[in-house]
Amino acid sequence: MTVANSMSLFDVAGRAMSAQLVRMNAAASNLANAGTVAASKEEAYRPLRPVFQQELDATGNAATVKVASVARADVAPVRRHEPGHPLADENGDVWASPVDENEEMIEMLEASRQYQNMVEALSTAKQLMLETVRMK
Repeated sequence: MTVANSMSLFDVAGRAMSAQLVRMNAAASNLANAGTVAASKEEAYRPLRPVFQQELDATGNAATVKVASVARADVAPVRRHEPGHPLADENGDVWASPVDENEEMIEMLEASRQYQNMVEALSTAKQLMLETVRMK
């Protein structure tokens, strides 16, 4: 996709921050569903993963990122034998979500750091603009 005009730092940072928020929300949802069980393999929760796509500026150079979609990870749920569980099937099995809590925490920390980097870039740009205005 080609973006019609060149984007400002504020446009790029805003889009990057929005993408990182989607990433953090997906990790939070995955953490919230860690350890959940279902009655069947098909019903079991699978982790969410945002799919990013770069956007090009008018000159064809990479300008920013957008979230193309949020997809379920292709990872199999874990079968556990718990015959006393209310959701257990006829074999006494339940299907647990395959969420790796450590991986999700790393994902959330990484997204948070990248979001903070964009906040710092915007803060620096704002400060430089104010200094430029004061010079006149």
